[in-house]
Amino acid sequence: MSDHHSTGLTQAGMIARFQQDLQTGVGRSLPHESAEKHVSGEAQYVDDRLEFPNQLHLYARLSDRAHARIIRVDTTPCLAFAGVRRVITHEDIPGLKDIGPLLPGDPLLAIDKVEFVGQPVLVVAACDLNTARQAAMAAIIEYEDLEPVLDVVQALRNRHFVLDSHTHRRGDSAGALATAENRLHGTLHIGGQEHFYLETQVSSVMPTEDGGMIVYCSTQHPTEIQKLVAEVLGVSMNKVVVDMRRMGGGFGGKETQAASPACLCAVVAHLTGQPTKMRLPRAEDMQMTGKRHPFYVEYDVGFDACGRLQGIQIDLAGNCGYSPDLSGSIVDRAMFHADNAYYLGDATINGHRCKTNTASNTAFRGFGGPQGMLAIEEIMDRIARHLGLDPLAVRKANYYGKTERNVTHYHQVVEHNLLQEMTAELEASSQYAERRAAILAFNAGSPILKKGLALTPVKFGISFTASFLNQAGALIHIYTDASIHLNHGGTEMGQGLNTKVAQVVAEVFQVDISRVQITATHTGKVPNTSPTAASSGTDLNGKAAQNAAEIIKQRLVEFAAGKYQVSEQEVVFHNGMVRVGQQILSFETLVQQAYLGQVSLSSTGYYKTPKIFYDRTQARGRPFYYYAFGAACTEVIVDTLTGEYKMLRTDILHDVGASLNPAIDIGQIEGGYVQGAGWLTTEELIWSPKGQLLTASPASYKIPAVADMPLDLRVTLVENRKNPEDTVFHSKAVGEPPLMLGIAAWCAIKDAVASLADYRVQPDIDAPATPERVLWGCEQMRASRSGKPK
Repeated sequence: MSDHHSTGLTQAGMIARFQQDLQTGVGRSLPHESAEKHVSGEAQYVDDRLEFPNQLHLYARLSDRAHARIIRVDTTPCLAFAGVRRVITHEDIPGLKDIGPLLPGDPLLAIDKVEFVGQPVLVVAACDLNTARQAAMAAIIEYEDLEPVLDVVQALRNRHFVLDSHTHRRGDSAGALATAENRLHGTLHIGGQEHFYLETQVSSVMPTEDGGMIVYCSTQHPTEIQKLVAEVLGVSMNKVVVDMRRMGGGFGGKETQAASPACLCAVVAHLTGQPTKMRLPRAEDMQMTGKRHPFYVEYDVGFDACGRLQGIQIDLAGNCGYSPDLSGSIVDRAMFHADNAYYLGDATINGHRCKTNTASNTAFRGFGGPQGMLAIEEIMDRIARHLGLDPLAVRKANYYGKTERNVTHYHQVVEHNLLQEMTAELEASSQYAERRAAILAFNAGSPILKKGLALTPVKFGISFTASFLNQAGALIHIYTDASIHLNHGGTEMGQGLNTKVAQVVAEVFQVDISRVQITATHTGKVPNTSPTAASSGTDLNGKAAQNAAEIIKQRLVEFAAGKYQVSEQEVVFHNGMVRVGQQILSFETLVQQAYLGQVSLSSTGYYKTPKIFYDRTQARGRPFYYYAFGAACTEVIVDTLTGEYKMLRTDILHDVGASLNPAIDIGQIEGGYVQGAGWLTTEELIWSPKGQLLTASPASYKIPAVADMPLDLRVTLVENRKNPEDTVFHSKAVGEPPLMLGIAAWCAIKDAVASLADYRVQPDIDAPATPERVLWGCEQMRASRSGKPK
């Protein structure tokens, strides 16, 4: 019998029910709360909302120059199209014209000059999208070309930065390098990545009385949309409400860059008094929005005969695009993760924020961490080739220890370290040693097809690097029929956040999750929210919802204890029932009695992450609450005559603490691995010499398909490992850390290519390792064996 009908149970039935365990609380593999709607097509996204009467559609005219002064803009031809209601330029914006998230630099519409191909210059509002597009393309824009900076190395050499550089320093790296037994220098180019969310950027805005707006927006950060819409309109935030039920994917691309369509819609709605919608076509979305930051890396490393680091300097140059956006924090996180799993010893890590005339690069799953990790993993492989050692042996020789060699280059102690035991477990379960020997034998007898194997670790810090963002709120109502309304500040983009938070609330009240109704993220219900990013969605919002639920539960306990004259310890909630002394009540009965007893059944909840601090002037602190650990072992086969490759098998062991929902966590790990491997293999961004993105559609930009998955993919969660920190039911974040597991695929490809030179030379294969780059690496290896210059 369902929980909803438990009031019909006899006292004996309620006792029996009380003695059973709740089946839908935390730790259970429940399906995503919208899974059925997703697969049936019933899930409503912003573009699925019913059209408002008199609704206008927007289309932006984009710059076709990477860097130019705007000489003249003539919008008169736009107005000749029937159905055009309004054309706006920056001069029509009533309030602030800059929508930079942390620092200025992102004009809503270009002012005086354009700084990348794809920058919006004007917007046409018309009765339908096609008319708006035709009218926008009829506008006359005259430019005076300026010299663009399109190369990150050129920007680095010229110190052409959007923000100042920053340094982490521990010990004397220069002295350690000078006296090291072995020393290597190198460079690495790391490509960016298009978010390629299935749902492109979209917003729909309805003007309200008093100059306000209701904004329906596909965004990871509703509060920021609320703030920026208010600012561009010149009104207070209490006039603007943002409603966000779900996104069709985000991956960081909707943390800041959802603001442009929302603000443009709001300006037009304000000027016309009509509801307004803007949905970016795929090509325009890819041109207008930033990507994962490409990086250029220079390193200088010293090491002993076992491959153990003796000194290191790494320069990380992030290609930020034309404006700051979130690049300060993103390059910081790359620096924080330049160690990955390894004790660097005497180390200097420099982070540079380079300005180029491309779209402003932005948050992407991992937020700079993957780029920092890729650099140190390349260094580990380089050391192994130089010394003729198994790369895994070099990695293990440099792992952080538990009681010594356990302090990072930013002076945080690595606590609760699982690296050694997880690596040992994965080595055994993946049969690493046996397969390594089998691959050596295979390669010795196979002149064309070569296999590669790599086992790489992940140590990923969890928390926002901007410490003030580590806070969250939630709102819970219990209605008189004992149904529960849940709202929190996180946003659902397919990752299962709402499901996990609902499980948390169900666990606190010990009721079936079917009682809990999740509602759209709404700035009128939970204010001042942080973005759903940095893998913190469940950590923050789950704890806030837990707090709200426990406040109401405590009220119910106090009421029941008083009503039935028992101690509070004698009031126990379990599986839809409440034991009060010797009596068993249904949850509904207690809720109804509490309402009649004038007990508030509504509460807000709040949470802020403890222990976090970072002194930027000293470049030291504890920027992360805890670390999540993982390891992946990938085997590939490479055709050395074409550079084509196939992933044969991947074994993953990942640490999620005490899992709130194992099925969702495994899904996140699988998806993260494939997205990470895609970044490092098939996904290549190419710009023309004039700064135009040439890979601006799925025809030319290749995200991984089913055929790119490993033929054999095995994912295991670390068992019986609660998070020692006081997270929500001792779980760990699982959004971003698995992406870095994909580094194993990149290293395995290079391992296969290195076999052509008896594993004594590391091929120069930048990321992504496209078949072309792999083929060039094969040619380099053959040349090194024949003594020819590479």
